[in-house]
Amino acid sequence: MHNNTPSTKMMRLSSYFVVAIALLFSFTPSSSANTHENFVQCLYNYPHNNNVTSISNVVYTQANSSYSSILDFSIQNLRFSNASSKPLVIVTPLTVSHIQATIICSQRYGMQIRTRSGGHDYEGLSYVAKDPFVVLDLINLRKIEVDAENSTAWVLAGATIGELYYSISQKSKTLGFPAGVCPPVGTGGHFSGGGYGFLMRKFGLAADNVIDAHIVDVKGNLLDREAMGEDLFWAIRGGGGASFGVIVAWKIKLVSVPSTVTVFRVPRTLEQNATEIVHKWQLVANKLDEDLTIRINFGRATSENGNLTVQAQFESMYLGGVDQLIPLMQESFPELGLVREDCIETSWIGSILYMAGFTNGESTDVLLNRTQANGVSFNKGKSDYVRDPIPDVGLEGLWPFFFEDEGQSSFVQFTPYGSRMDEISESEIPFPHRAGNIFHIQYGVSWQEEGDEEAQRHINWIRRMYSYMETYVSKSPRAAYLNYRDLDIGVNNNKGYTSYSQASVWGLKYFKNNFNRLARVKTNVDPLNFFRNEQSIPSLVSKGRKL
Repeated sequence: MHNNTPSTKMMRLSSYFVVAIALLFSFTPSSSANTHENFVQCLYNYPHNNNVTSISNVVYTQANSSYSSILDFSIQNLRFSNASSKPLVIVTPLTVSHIQATIICSQRYGMQIRTRSGGHDYEGLSYVAKDPFVVLDLINLRKIEVDAENSTAWVLAGATIGELYYSISQKSKTLGFPAGVCPPVGTGGHFSGGGYGFLMRKFGLAADNVIDAHIVDVKGNLLDREAMGEDLFWAIRGGGGASFGVIVAWKIKLVSVPSTVTVFRVPRTLEQNATEIVHKWQLVANKLDEDLTIRINFGRATSENGNLTVQAQFESMYLGGVDQLIPLMQESFPELGLVREDCIETSWIGSILYMAGFTNGESTDVLLNRTQANGVSFNKGKSDYVRDPIPDVGLEGLWPFFFEDEGQSSFVQFTPYGSRMDEISESEIPFPHRAGNIFHIQYGVSWQEEGDEEAQRHINWIRRMYSYMETYVSKSPRAAYLNYRDLDIGVNNNKGYTSYSQASVWGLKYFKNNFNRLARVKTNVDPLNFFRNEQSIPSLVSKGRKL
């Protein structure tokens, strides 16, 4: 599972080599038939340093018997599994040169590129497009090199966070990394959009702990932090890597965790005063000790008397033992009524398994599974940020949504901010949602039956809930989280140029005042907007003129 990533010297040699090849191949799209056959032939003709890794072994056209299984394997949202628009070609690169060839040949033959690292894409942008496109699936680029002595790791972008957590745990019991709780999520997209979990209040986001990266740019050059420059390095840590190139690898700073941590899940229904407890949580959650994170999962449940109700499940990780946690809770959040029997002491890697829903004592090997433990579904997600506590009347207006038919397989999640998230500047990286936020909201709804009518019914349900919450969440802009991609908040033009002001409709919600700097970086590194999707950062170049 481990290997060394390319050295800086090798990358520079590769850069010079690729520039020469780029001149040979020309970036001008062919005026003749832009067929995928010509594109594939271009891939095959691309010079390679090592015949053992010939690109022909990792190219799948729609005529290939393995095409569907390769495409479907990483689709985590069935809403896009039967999309009429499928990639003409899938490339699963084994080397950087395969990525370089795909970028160069795609430009020559008018193909878009969609890069996929794990497939947990709320709007399917990593494997669905309206124009002719190729999917660059990084599933084979997943090696991880952990340097426990220096508390760093190199992670290839096709690795999942589960594979990363596993690799760290094999080298150290007192090192961890602040990323998400869903093991099959790909690090390529997760880190480039931010990435948060139960270590966020102590250490910030995954993107806050990236110290170097390798990216292949629009010219086919492989760049490290020094070669790409600080502007591009800034942009890809929270601004979404897919707008700027293809992320190949991340170098991350690992963090210190105690040998013993404590976890708990405490459910409280409406009949058990959930509304009042949630109210108090809002007042203290972002002010708790930085070692303690308590989030809330809301969903439909059945009460003790058999009636439908709403349950608030308080889910927590504390960086320490239960003997320290109980007095801390009694002092700061006694309303929850936490007792020792609610708590489980475990290791940091044990807490990862616990939060991912695995049973106590299960082998860490389950973290290597790239598919979700509970299977895939049709789903739709949205997000919000909360700066002032939601009053009881606001919460009480939210509960009825869970009693509707669509609420059966839905959830709302409150994740607290504070501590380290208050200390990092909004402009430190593109992710701007810092001080002033009490908590973040994720909304989700899923369903199992196919059909447009079923999909629309559930999507309309979550849109109504989102509309209801407008009064109680951030404003001007109503903020959103990039990794919970939501095309409802605005999209780029499908054809032709999208202006900065048009893109700002959605861009300011994700990035606030950082959006303008992202657009300037985009203009410098990809002025003709080759790397684009429905919510990619716009270039400020229109028809050859810089605006």
